[in-house]
Amino acid sequence: MQQDTNILWNQCRQLLADNLTPSAYRTWFAPIVPIDFQNGVLVLQVKSQFVVDYIEENYINLLSKVIFRVFGKGTRLEYRVLIDSASGAGSIIPSAGTKNEIAKDEKPNGIFGAAPSDVRAAAAFDTQLNTTYTFDSFVAGEPNKLARVAGLEIAKQPGFTAFNPLFIYGGSGVGKTHLANAIGNQVRLLHPDKKVLYVSANTFKVQYQSACRDNCVPDFLSFYQQVDLLIVDDIQYFAGLQGTQDTFFHIFNYLQQSHKQLILTSDRSPLQLRDIEDRLLTRFKWGLSAEITRPDFNLRKDILLNKTHRDGITMPDDVLNFIANNVRDNVRDLEGVLASLLAYSTLTDRDINVELAEQVVSRIVEIKPHVVPMADIVGTVSEHYNVTEKSIIGQARNKEVMIARHVAIYLCTLLTEHSFSEIGKYMGNRTHATMLHSVNLIKSQLPIDPVLRHQVTQLQAKLQR
Repeated sequence: MQQDTNILWNQCRQLLADNLTPSAYRTWFAPIVPIDFQNGVLVLQVKSQFVVDYIEENYINLLSKVIFRVFGKGTRLEYRVLIDSASGAGSIIPSAGTKNEIAKDEKPNGIFGAAPSDVRAAAAFDTQLNTTYTFDSFVAGEPNKLARVAGLEIAKQPGFTAFNPLFIYGGSGVGKTHLANAIGNQVRLLHPDKKVLYVSANTFKVQYQSACRDNCVPDFLSFYQQVDLLIVDDIQYFAGLQGTQDTFFHIFNYLQQSHKQLILTSDRSPLQLRDIEDRLLTRFKWGLSAEITRPDFNLRKDILLNKTHRDGITMPDDVLNFIANNVRDNVRDLEGVLASLLAYSTLTDRDINVELAEQVVSRIVEIKPHVVPMADIVGTVSEHYNVTEKSIIGQARNKEVMIARHVAIYLCTLLTEHSFSEIGKYMGNRTHATMLHSVNLIKSQLPIDPVLRHQVTQLQAKLQR
C-alpha cells in the first residue's frame, strides 16, 4: 500500500514540477513525504506549520487539482507536521483547500457540514496530553487547593483570567504534572476548537536545537504561535540555555498578548529559579504562582481511598491509616506502596493487615517512629471528650474524665518513647501500676467496643498527621 502511495505521489510531483518554477517546486513540494492513503484520505508529511500555511495560501488550488487527478476526485488532504524528529511525534492538520473543493458537491449535512473546520483541526492536533490525568482523578485537598481552583477557572475561559500564566510549583511527585494535564483535558472538553499542547521543557529544548540545525527556527516559532493553551512542564530545565530561553520569550510574549493561555510547572518558585533570564522571570510572575505542598494526612488518606475505590478494592481503615501515616513525601510513593501491597497480598495469599502493610512499606520508604509530645496527646484527648486538660491530669474521678484519662495514658504509651514512670509523673504523679491498669483496660476493651475503637483510631490518626 505504501509503495502504491509513493508511486501516485511521484506522479503528483511530476505534474507540480511541470506547473511551477524550479525554485518553487524545490522549496515547497520536493521535501514533502507521502505517509498514508486510506479511505480517501491522503496524508503528507511536511516540516512545519509554516509550510502548511504557505501551501494553503498560495498553491492549494493547484495542489487540489493535481491530487484529484492522480488519487481521484473527492480525495481529502491532511498534513502531518513533524514536531519532534527524535520521537516521531507530529500533529495532523486537515487541508482547508480540499475540504472546500469537496464541499461544493456535498449536501449541507455531509461530512464537512457537521462541524466548523477549526473544531476538526483542533481535534486532529496532537496535544501530547495524558488523557488519564483529569480533574476527576485529581484528589483535592488543602495542599493543592489554590492551584486546583485556579485551574478550574482557566478551563472555563483560557487566556481570559488573571491567572495567565499559571505557574505551578512544588516538590517531585506532589501532582503538578497531573494538574497541568487535567487543565488541558478540561479545556479540550469545554472548548473543542482550542489547540492544546503539553510539552516538557527538555522536549522543547530538543525541538529548538533541531530547528536551529535545520535552519527552520521561524517555522518552529510559527508552530508554537498557533497554540491556544501551552503547557510547559519542568520549566527549571531551561536554566543556562540562552537560545532556548530567548526563543521561548518570544513565544510567551506572542501567546500572552494574543490572549492565549500558558501553564508552567517547576520544582521551585520563580524567586528560587537560577540561570533564567530576568525578563522571563518577570513574566512568570505576571499571573498566579500556586504552590502544591506535600500532601497532609487527610489528603494522603483521600488519595488512597480514591485509588482503592476506583480499583474496586476494600481495604481495612487501620491499614490505610498506617500507610498515610508513614508514606508522607509524595503521591507517587503512596500509589507505589498500595500497588505493592496488593501484589504481595495476591502472590502470597495473605490477608491485607497492618503487619503486612508494615513489611511492604518498610521496603519502599524508611519508617520513622512519629513521636508525639505528651502535651499534644492530653490536649487532643481533652478536646475530643470535652473535658479540661487539668481534670485529666488531676484527681477528678467522674466517668467522662476517667475514660479520657485512660485513653490519654494508652496513647502516651503508644505514641511516645517515655517509660510508664515518666508518663505517670506527667499525668499527675501517678504510679506505674496505675499506668499499667489504664493501658490494659483500653487494650481489653478495643476488640469488643466499636465506639471506643473508633475514637482511639481517630485520635491516633489525628495525632500522627
